[in-house]
Amino acid sequence: MPKILIVDDDAQLRSTIQMVLKLKGYEVIDADNGSTALKLARAALPDLVISDINMPQADGYAALAELRKDPTTAAIPLILMTGESDSAGMRKGMELGADDFLSKPFAMNALLKAVEARLKKQDVVKQTAEKKLAELRANLSLMLPHELNTPLVGILGYGEIISTCADTLQPGELAEMGKNILESGQRLQRLIQNFLIYSQLELLRADDKEISAMRAKRIEDVNEPLTLVARTKAQAASRLNDLRADICHGGVCCAEDLLSKIVEEILGNALKFSKPGTPVKFSVVPEGKLLKIVVADQGRGMKPEYINSIAAYVQFDRRQHEQQGSGLGLVIAKRLIELHGGTLLLESTENVGTTATVRLPMPA
Repeated sequence: MPKILIVDDDAQLRSTIQMVLKLKGYEVIDADNGSTALKLARAALPDLVISDINMPQADGYAALAELRKDPTTAAIPLILMTGESDSAGMRKGMELGADDFLSKPFAMNALLKAVEARLKKQDVVKQTAEKKLAELRANLSLMLPHELNTPLVGILGYGEIISTCADTLQPGELAEMGKNILESGQRLQRLIQNFLIYSQLELLRADDKEISAMRAKRIEDVNEPLTLVARTKAQAASRLNDLRADICHGGVCCAEDLLSKIVEEILGNALKFSKPGTPVKFSVVPEGKLLKIVVADQGRGMKPEYINSIAAYVQFDRRQHEQQGSGLGLVIAKRLIELHGGTLLLESTENVGTTATVRLPMPA
C-alpha cells in the first residue's frame, strides 16, 4: 500500500489522521516539524506528503521548497493543510509546487478524497512515464542496431576488399569503394554528432547564463549562409532542381552554425520524406520583429498524433517505411529554436505534405 508522511505540530490531529489512514490500509509515518519531515522524506521516499503550514523549525512552505529542490523528492505530491483562508498563501503554496490544499477544520472524508485523488493522479503520471520509457526502449532497439551496423558493414566490407585485393582492382573500382566508405563514415559521424549535440542541449536547458550568451549571438545577413546550406543539402539529396528558395537579406539573433543546423535538419526532412520531382519550398522573410523561415514539401506527411509525439529517438512507421536516421534531427532543431526564444510550428496532412514554420527573434 502507498506510504504517506503526515507533518503537523498538533499531536492530536496528527494521531487522528494517522488512525484514519491506517484504517484504510495506508502505511503512515509522521513528523512534528518541517526539518524532521525533510529527513524522513529523503530516507523513506513516501508516495504522498500531507503537511501543515505553520510549524516550528521549518514551516510547510520551507519544507515544500526543499522537497522540490531535491531530485529524489521533487516528484512526491504534497497536500498543504492550513487554518487560514488566505488566497495569497494558497498562491504561494501553488507556486512552490503544492498539489492540493485542505482548509482546517476539515472532515476526514474530505481528507480521504484528497488523498485518493492525489495518489490516483500520481499513478497516472507513473504509468505514462513507464509507457514512454517502454516506447523509448522499443525505438532504440529498432533504430540503434540498424543505424550503427549499416554504415559499419559498408566500411568494413569495402575495407576488407581493398586490403586483400588492391592489386587486382581498377582505379575506377577503388574510387567507387572509397566513395562508399566515405559516405558510410559520414553517416556514422552524423549519428554520433547528433547524439552528442542532443545531450549537450538537454544539459544547456537548465543553464540560464549559457542560454543568455547563446541569444546574444547575431547574424547580420542570413542570405549567404542559408543559401549555401539549402543548396548543399539539396545537392546531397540529388534534388537541386526541386529546391524553390526565396531568402531575404536580414539579421537574426542566432549563431551561424546553430541556424545552419536548424535549417539542415528541417530542410533535410523535407527532402528525405518527399519524392524527387516534387517541389520543396524554402522561404526566409522578416515578420515584424521576427525572422520567419518556412519549409514546405509535398511528401507523405504525418498524422496529427505524430506531430504531438515528436521526441528523441522516435521514428514513425519505421517498419512500414525504410529510412535512415535516429529521430534526433527534428528534436535538435526544436530545442535550438526554443533556446533562442523562437517557435516551431508543424502543419501536416497525410499524403499531402508538411509545412514547418520557424520564427526567431531579429536584432533590435
